[in-house]
Amino acid sequence: MLKGIPPILSPELLKVLMEMGHGDEICIGDGNFPHESLNSRVIRCDGHGIPELLEAILQLMPLDTYVDHPVMLMAVTPGDPVETPIWETYQSIVHQYDPRGESAISTLERFAFYERAKSTYAIIASGEKALYANIILKKGVVRD
Repeated sequence: MLKGIPPILSPELLKVLMEMGHGDEICIGDGNFPHESLNSRVIRCDGHGIPELLEAILQLMPLDTYVDHPVMLMAVTPGDPVETPIWETYQSIVHQYDPRGESAISTLERFAFYERAKSTYAIIASGEKALYANIILKKGVVRD
C-alpha cells in the first residue's frame, strides 16, 4: 500500500498508467463494451463504476494540453432514445482536473470509437451499468 495513491487503482492499472507516454490513450469501457475483442491489453476493474475510476486516474494523469479534445465519449447512435446523464458527471470530474472543463470533451460515432479503442494503449473493463458510458483519455505531459 502507498500513500497518496487512490486505492481503486490496482497495481496493474498503475503500471499501465506509468508506462503510457505523452499522447498515449487509454479507454475505460462500460460493462457492455467489447473490451477483449478490441485490445490485447485489458485491465479488469469489475465492480467499479467509470466515474470513480476517472476521478482516480485524473488525480495522477494529466490530460493532453496539445489537443483540443483529450477526452472522447462514445456518441449515442442516432435514433437511440437512451439518456446519458453520466456525461454530466464526467464533465464535472474533468473540470476539476483540466481548466478547459467540458470543452476538453468530444464525441466519436460508435464504430469510430471502437476503431480508436483498438489503438489505445489499454482498455479498462469496468462494471459501469450506464449506457454510452465509454470514454477515451489522451495522456498529457507531467510537469510537476
